[in-house]
Amino acid sequence: MLACSSIPLILAYSLSLVVYQLFLALVMPGYQQEGLPVPSLGYKTLMYNCNVLYSLYTTMLTAAALHYYHIFHLAEIIDNYGHIMSIAIIYSFAVSFDPHVGNFIYDVFMGACLNPRIGSVDLKMWAEVRIPWVIVFFLAMSGGCHQYEQYGYVTPVHPFFKTCVPDPIFSTKGEECIPQTWDMYHEKWGFMVIFWNFAGVPFTYIYSVVYMASHDPSNYQFSTPTYVVLFTTLLTAYYIWDTSMSQKSRFKMQTQGITTFRNTFTQFPGGTLKKPEFIQTAHGNRLLISGWWRYSHKPNYVADWTMSLCWGVVIGSATIIPYFYSVFFITVLIHRCGHDFERCSIKYGKDWEHYCSIVRYKFIPGIY
Repeated sequence: MLACSSIPLILAYSLSLVVYQLFLALVMPGYQQEGLPVPSLGYKTLMYNCNVLYSLYTTMLTAAALHYYHIFHLAEIIDNYGHIMSIAIIYSFAVSFDPHVGNFIYDVFMGACLNPRIGSVDLKMWAEVRIPWVIVFFLAMSGGCHQYEQYGYVTPVHPFFKTCVPDPIFSTKGEECIPQTWDMYHEKWGFMVIFWNFAGVPFTYIYSVVYMASHDPSNYQFSTPTYVVLFTTLLTAYYIWDTSMSQKSRFKMQTQGITTFRNTFTQFPGGTLKKPEFIQTAHGNRLLISGWWRYSHKPNYVADWTMSLCWGVVIGSATIIPYFYSVFFITVLIHRCGHDFERCSIKYGKDWEHYCSIVRYKFIPGIY
């Protein structure tokens, strides 16, 4: 067994994971999805090879084989959480600070390139749907291995709460929806995108797992009814988040004339709107007012934040650290949505007023 006890080894393992994910993105077969028209490319649409599902399965089998044959011990990942996080931060800076033209500081942080590619691999999509969720998955699995070795069992909330429900599912089964998102269409390849996906997401989502891996489960055990309520809340929030994201993305596909959608496990009822209602704006855009989007301007944000809160609540009052992400997330959402609503008001004018008269609530229907 190789002990991950030195910085060079940790660096090698971390770099190997990143390179392996890029290799799989290049060679694995996948579903071909057309993106939105890109103004900077003369409204040309780009094709995206959605192969993350097969890549994830291959990665899981590879990791299982390495663990089984004592080549790499999964529990060592969580043991070296701090080292790996530091290396991820260094990676983020290294990838961001490549040669730039123009305003150097602005380009580094906000990005200078909208659609960077290596062959058929879109680097933004690769960074968003592969790197963070693969790291989250293996950190959670490593935490489960560590807990089992230390206490002789794994608490049910440990692997299920952090991996099997909210994190990798949509980004793998719904990968074809990613090209329709704001991240892919508007945000450039810069430090903000790179750092968040390489270091921000995987190492802030996982705080509860880090705590569970290193503390006696009796510190945060709840009664069975409490777990039922907690899991019900999480699953409900995930359903709303999954289907609202799917509704919005597939509505954009429908406006492009795409009517046949990928059917991967698991698709939930309500993910596709058969006859979506919308407001045709003078600007040319269409504002969706069907499905979850009839009741709230940001139903996906509300559901996403609820899940983040559940990931902290699972630890109870044992420590406040797992609540960091939900507090950070709600701060970001309030700031981002404030700018978004203001921008839409200016952009759409009376059409936005009409939209707000139909979709009355910004976040939670009946409350705000």
